Amino acid sequence: MDENPLGSLHHVEIWVPHFERADAEWGWLLAELGYRPFQKWEHGCSWKAGGTYIVVEQSPALTGSTHRRTEAGVNHLAFHAGSRQNVDRLQGLGADFGWFVMFESKYPHAGGQDHYAAYLVNTDGYEVELVAGE
Repeated sequence: MDENPLGSLHHVEIWVPHFERADAEWGWLLAELGYRPFQKWEHGCSWKAGGTYIVVEQSPALTGSTHRRTEAGVNHLAFHAGSRQNVDRLQGLGADFGWFVMFESKYPHAGGQDHYAAYLVNTDGYEVELVAGE
């Protein structure tokens, strides 16, 4: 079986305003989701799972200092997060690592009655959706 099927993501690169903070916040979350450290350089790093890796970088070419998920561009990343119990656990621990609950009054069905997920936003405004398996 091909580890990298046609159409699967190769990598996602996220430019961040504060590398050290992003390294800690994204590093915790991605480690919890099974990603392992992959690359590291002065103002960036990446984590890899299977054939996909995720980069956070404070690029010298960055022109803005704030991410706004509600403007044109990517709104959020959604990850398979295992069981409902694991989604609950990650949602509960998130604030300790810079990830805060969104749509709290609708948890865990903010995406619909048949969709069990936690929606978190980090210090810099990046949103993730942690989706429970069937």
